[in-house]
Amino acid sequence: MRLFDFSLKLNGFEINKAKIALEKIQSLQKDGFNDYLNTTRQEILAFHLQNNSFYNAIFNEADVNNWESVPVMTKQHLQQPLEHRLSNAYRANTVYVNKTSGSSGDPFIFAKDKWCHALTWAEIMNRFSWYDLDFNTSKQARFYGIPLDKKGYYKERLKDWFSNRYRFSVFDLSDVAFEKVLAKFKSTHFDYINGYTSPIVQFAKFLKRKGVVLKTVCPSLKVCIVTSEMLFDEDKILLETQLGIPIVNEYGASELDLIAFQNPKDEWQINSETLFVEILDGEDNVLPYGKEGRIVITSLYNKAHPFIRYDIGDVGILDKKSTIQKPILKKLIGRTNDIASLPSGKTATGLTFYYITKCVIEDDGNVAEFVIEQLSLDTFKIKYVSKDELSANKKESIGKAMIQYLEPGISIIFERLPKLDRSKSGKLKQFTSLIK
Repeated sequence: MRLFDFSLKLNGFEINKAKIALEKIQSLQKDGFNDYLNTTRQEILAFHLQNNSFYNAIFNEADVNNWESVPVMTKQHLQQPLEHRLSNAYRANTVYVNKTSGSSGDPFIFAKDKWCHALTWAEIMNRFSWYDLDFNTSKQARFYGIPLDKKGYYKERLKDWFSNRYRFSVFDLSDVAFEKVLAKFKSTHFDYINGYTSPIVQFAKFLKRKGVVLKTVCPSLKVCIVTSEMLFDEDKILLETQLGIPIVNEYGASELDLIAFQNPKDEWQINSETLFVEILDGEDNVLPYGKEGRIVITSLYNKAHPFIRYDIGDVGILDKKSTIQKPILKKLIGRTNDIASLPSGKTATGLTFYYITKCVIEDDGNVAEFVIEQLSLDTFKIKYVSKDELSANKKESIGKAMIQYLEPGISIIFERLPKLDRSKSGKLKQFTSLIK
């Protein structure tokens, strides 16, 4: 029995019809696809203008025939009760309801109608099939958070059973915990790994210390798919080496869909079937391919809740070789709210600090993981987990790197901790600005 498909149908998601609909979209030729995109985005805009009082009240100046006149939505627009945002004829008990992780600093509850959510799953299953993975038959090793309350815990475990996956908690990254993880891989025919980047990287570091390549003890493994957190080039090399399998990068948002997925040609291919992705400048103008800007996304099928020209809070670049039918995400730079303001008035993405520091303190394997907090314009705190205290030379090197890449006058505070705090979902936020 195809348990995963069955569980979706049981919850009212018509996955078989969604797969057929997706195949029809993917079979369109260039002109047919352009017509499909223009028609579909006009239809979803017209629907919400006519059937969603929340959207109409704020964005009524949107012109169905002039897409670039459509105002940009932000997460701040959505900071109100869900029942105020649902379209006519939709109720919370008849749609898929979930909550964003809050990693952007603006968590909110959202909804998708059941057809939209079925298409989301069809899209995800299609992308995973690029690597010969079938959610009904392929065994997943899952590195995700799990609720610690009894009801939430067992609910997730039941979902894992239906989804043919085994979940490893990301809240304990000790060697003792990883020994148990390794033992499970030795005794289970896992087909793939899926989960948050940082705990999988920590597991790979553990394997390196043990002198173990995971593929040798679990030969059935085909691929590792990382998501939700930044994947740096050095970490990707580490994962490829210690896991012994290809590493695939996924980019998605729970309120939308799978946004981009690394294809077998090593391109970060954007989902153009159920989403419309644009890169905009600070004045909401569409930027050409190759230019850096805000990632703004339209959900083409969600009738229960509008996500139209929705600023997801990320910054990225579309590759110059992109087309309307096959957009390629060249680079995901980081979140717009992860911007550090410097004493000179200059700004830098928070991941700049993370990357500079990472290059300096992770070269000898002493530091397991770390995060950076901005306390004031000129003061940053580095919280880290390590076997030994950072040496004076290491701290001095970090200070010099900050000056070289950014500017003088920056103070660094170091705080060594036994472990780092993670969000309730299990994600690790690499950079946080505490400046209001």
